[in-house]
Order: sequence, then structure tokens, then C-alpha cells
Amino acid sequence: MLNPEFVLSFLLASFVIAVAPGPSNAFLMAQTFTHGRRAGMQSALGFALGGVVHTIFAVVGLSAILKASPTAYATVQYLGAAYLCYLGVTTLWETFKPQIDSENKPHVSTKQAKNVTFQAMMTEVLNPKVALFFIAFIPQFVDTSLETSTTMQLALFGLMYPIFAFPIDCMYVYGGDKIANYFRTHPAAPRWIDRISGIIFIALAINLLW
Repeated sequence: MLNPEFVLSFLLASFVIAVAPGPSNAFLMAQTFTHGRRAGMQSALGFALGGVVHTIFAVVGLSAILKASPTAYATVQYLGAAYLCYLGVTTLWETFKPQIDSENKPHVSTKQAKNVTFQAMMTEVLNPKVALFFIAFIPQFVDTSLETSTTMQLALFGLMYPIFAFPIDCMYVYGGDKIANYFRTHPAAPRWIDRISGIIFIALAINLLW
């Protein structure tokens, strides 16, 4: 169905891209530092779902429209930056509210976990760079000599990337949680971790616009 050599090359390239630090990794670490390992895992799931959405976009040609239309690209870019900025401002705002005792402070409720997943997915979906990544990167591994259609190959490679990247994201979350646990032993650390996380979200918004 797929060229084995192309699949191997795709997995090697995907590993390098997934391991390299970037905005998604920073988002994962920020959520892990702020809400714990569960929120980090939910964020990783959200990014994987975002990858599935981008795969669908790439297959039906919406990513091509983003690449061809500067207006469409700029619109999605501004929406993504605005959403990240919103997350950053709300996270910072929470740090100035009366602090709950650390022993009674809830970790992450089921509703909050769903929100984190949605936030991560929307951050990924509203990042036009990710859309261009899918349309520029994945077609390089399509073998037109195969009987399998180009559309099917695009879909398979597109779905393969988020599945492959998910466990790598989880490794980032695990490492971030270990670091966060150390800081949580200090009374004032959680609030400062939240503030740093908010600043990270705003910085990601600026980076997206830049």
C-alpha cells in the first residue's frame, strides 16, 4: 500500500521534527507545569487530534488554499495568535486571584481535562505553519508509481505523523512533570509556575505572528 523505503524515511524525518523543541513542546510543558501530568497528556492528545484535522484539510485541499492565499493565511495566523494570547492572559489573571491551599487545590477535573484537550487541538488547528508543514512535508513521501491513490497515501502519511508524535510528546510531559514536582514543594512555586506558563502562551502568540 505504501513504499516501505518512503515509510522508513518518513518515520525518521518525523522523529527529528517531533523531538526538536518547538511551540507545541512549549505548550505541553506549560500545561504540565500548571496543571500536572494529566493536563500534559490531554494536551498531547489535543495536538494529535489537531494533526488529524490538518490531515483532512490537506487531503481536501484546504491547506493548499492557505498556501495560495495570503489573506487566508493571515486570517488563520491572527486567529491562532489571538487564541494563544487569550490562554496566556487568562492563565496570568488566575494567578492574581486568592490562592487556594495547595493541599485542597484540585488537580485537574474531567471537565478541565476536556478543555485542555480542546485548547491544544485549537492551538494546532489555528497554526497555519502546521497546515503548510502538512502540505509541504507529507507529499514528498508519496509514490506515484504505486496502485494506491495519491489521496489515500496523503491520508495515511498524514494520520501516521500524529500517531507517531504522540508518545514523543508524552515523554516531554513526563519530564516536565518531574521538574514541576520539584518546584511544587515550595509554597510560592505553583503561582510563579502559572505566571511563567501564561507568559509562554503570550510568547507563542508573538512567535506565531513573527
